[in-house]
Amino acid sequence: MTALVSYVLSSGGAVLVLVLAAAWIWRRPASSRARQWLLVGALVYLALGSYGLSYATGRLLVSGLRPLTRSDVPAGPAAIVVLGSGTHTARDWDDARFPVLDPLSAGRVLEAVRVFKLTDAAWIVASGGLVKPTDFDEPSGRTMRDALVRSGVPASRVLVETNSRNTHDEAVIVRDMLRPLDVQHVILVTSETHMRRSLGTFRAQGIRPIPAIAREPLPRLSWIRWIIPTEAGLSRAADVWHEIIGIGYYFVRGWYR
Repeated sequence: MTALVSYVLSSGGAVLVLVLAAAWIWRRPASSRARQWLLVGALVYLALGSYGLSYATGRLLVSGLRPLTRSDVPAGPAAIVVLGSGTHTARDWDDARFPVLDPLSAGRVLEAVRVFKLTDAAWIVASGGLVKPTDFDEPSGRTMRDALVRSGVPASRVLVETNSRNTHDEAVIVRDMLRPLDVQHVILVTSETHMRRSLGTFRAQGIRPIPAIAREPLPRLSWIRWIIPTEAGLSRAADVWHEIIGIGYYFVRGWYR
């Protein structure tokens, strides 16, 4: 689903849709439906490519969420669960590798460190595997662990999960990891837009986490580029609609509560 949504809401997806509509008109020049398809397709991508509109749509997903404060966490031992987004791995000609967190994962690690200092949580679980086992990238759970330790979190208090392929897998695996830890509260760290689906997914596994939203990076765009279609707008739309569609899909599968 992720790959399909990402492709449809990309410049390549827009070009493909419009080329198919143009080919339809070429084969059937008298068809009014073909012209309607072309017009509708152009208008849809015009709207989705607007960063401002995609951003405003995404704000619906974060309604009611706010940055975590110390008073949000009751007394008692707690575990922080930080969900990964991805890793970029650079390679040289000898196949030496240098993995770095993607911007969303980096923001989540920063928030996890802030929450750790705020609460002195007993554990941090760095969760994130590979969507495809054949990927060359390092699992984000491992890369986040390294970043957490470099940021001052004791390595002895960081647990790592690298077998998940999606948010549902993370909730199932982390649930089993938390059982022997004897913690009373779970603080869930992920990006603002991803938090709504994550909370419902963990609730479906019997965990009622406390949300700690990580700040999402905003591109430096001029006011006109917040309005006109851009690659950044389509990318933002892909993230937002991936979450909206994902909530519906997870609900139907019984993975969301």
